[in-house]
Amino acid sequence: MCVAYPGKVLHLDGRHAQVDFSGNIVKVNVSMVPVQVGDYVLVHAGMAIQKVEREEGRQWQELFREIGEAADD
Repeated sequence: MCVAYPGKVLHLDGRHAQVDFSGNIVKVNVSMVPVQVGDYVLVHAGMAIQKVEREEGRQWQELFREIGEAADD
């Protein structure tokens, strides 16, 4: 199963962006999705595949956090 993870665009540099994934900053290819700093994107295999609304991005991050906590129990 493949999972896309949400992150917030912090900085743009041509076809790439620095994206914050719950505190982990990762270089992501954004050539397929028009984004601006502050946007939330779903990322799979280092590639932004979809832009999502800010609240939806936060909800996805919260869901993944809860799943991680449940897995730790």
